[in-house]
Amino acid sequence: MNRKMIFYMIGRILQIEAGLFLLPAAVSLFYLEKSGFSFLIASAAAFLFGFLLTRLFRPSDSMIFAREGFVIVAFAWILMSAFGALPFVISREIPSFTDAFFETVSGFTTTGASILDNVEGLSRGILFWRSFTHWIGGMGVLVFIMAIFPSESGRSIHIMRAEMPGPIVGKILPKIRQTARILYLIYIAMTVLEMIFLLFGGMSLYESAVYAFGTAGTGGFGIRGDSVASYGSYIQWVITVFMLLFGVNFNLFYLILVGKVGQALKSGELRCYAAIAFLSVAAITANIYSLYGSFSHALRDSAFQVASILTTTGYSTCDFNLWPGFSKALLVLLMFVGGCAGSTAGGLKVSRLILIAKMIRRDLRKMIHPRAAGVVTFEGKRVEDATLNGVSVYFGVYAIAFSAILLLISLEPIGFESAFTAVAACINNIGPGLGTVGPAASFSFFSLPSKWLLSLAMLLGRLEIFPILLAFSPSTWRKR
Repeated sequence: MNRKMIFYMIGRILQIEAGLFLLPAAVSLFYLEKSGFSFLIASAAAFLFGFLLTRLFRPSDSMIFAREGFVIVAFAWILMSAFGALPFVISREIPSFTDAFFETVSGFTTTGASILDNVEGLSRGILFWRSFTHWIGGMGVLVFIMAIFPSESGRSIHIMRAEMPGPIVGKILPKIRQTARILYLIYIAMTVLEMIFLLFGGMSLYESAVYAFGTAGTGGFGIRGDSVASYGSYIQWVITVFMLLFGVNFNLFYLILVGKVGQALKSGELRCYAAIAFLSVAAITANIYSLYGSFSHALRDSAFQVASILTTTGYSTCDFNLWPGFSKALLVLLMFVGGCAGSTAGGLKVSRLILIAKMIRRDLRKMIHPRAAGVVTFEGKRVEDATLNGVSVYFGVYAIAFSAILLLISLEPIGFESAFTAVAACINNIGPGLGTVGPAASFSFFSLPSKWLLSLAMLLGRLEIFPILLAFSPSTWRKR
């Protein structure tokens, strides 16, 4: 275990976060808000702590293996959230550190669950920071570091694999730094493009930035208590389209940019993702049409909520708590599906569901034909047994984690529907659930222990469980 390299990398990450604080500080100062000073204080604290770590633990060996990669990612996200909560606490806009930590974890993990009952009562700088955390966490701050700094190790792919969601993470270019840079350039370009479309819809520059950050990171924090409901149909359709785009594997966007459009469109995961979205929208539109009496309105709300839940963004244009049972059940199922691997969306990922389905088909075939070849392919390539085993193990660990958290959350005086969807919304990084945690409600009523537990659920979901488990496992730190 290269302990010095772990602490050194965490120190650098905190220094990056210190710089990121300056953008919301500038927003606060532009609007002459006192909250700007809270960002400057938080920035100084993060920089000094990061500076001490980089000076005290400067490594002689910069090699990073899988174990170090998982630990760096886990502790970096926890400490980033802790320091990211400071502006809320210092400004007294969220005076409780537990609540501020929950809100910040929800931001960085792109969950969008909130403890705020009156979002519009916050200053513009604080609201900007909430949404900016979505954008930072969407692609991953460690991927950002690899994009802008020379690689500290030839094995930095281990960091990318620990932070990027999905069963298979690879490089689109020979060097990991080049891959990270391309991914972030695509991410930035798509964010700016959405901002331009939102500006054409009548949003101010501030509003377009906040909602573009929330969409790009598939997070869902906004600046209005009704999320996106009070905006016009043009704005809602723009956000719907971009939510679906940000749920696509970013490697496919790269293929399109280099002219390999046909190869991108042949992606089995993309086709399955599009089919799930289309069929879900059609089914819900038919189910809720009688409530609206207008096909266009029913289609718009249906498309928006399917895109929001499938991509785990969490924005809303209506209170889907009032929809029929079929539509609500379908949305709950979509909570577990999530977007494509290699996107900013949460959930189990479409690729994992495809692999599970193929493994089931393979095993059923073997029951009938024991000597048949048991090869599983994905995107035209054979999937290694180690990858398939990893998918199976992930499903098992996911089920155990979900069940354990659900049992503990069920101690709260809320109904099963609320408890179940609260855990589903947090561990799948969605935000709103059903019942008392619906789109028109917040998580403020949960007890302090439950807020910490749900914060853990959000981290487990965003980092896909294993980095957190390994970081706190004694065997990980044992010398060999």
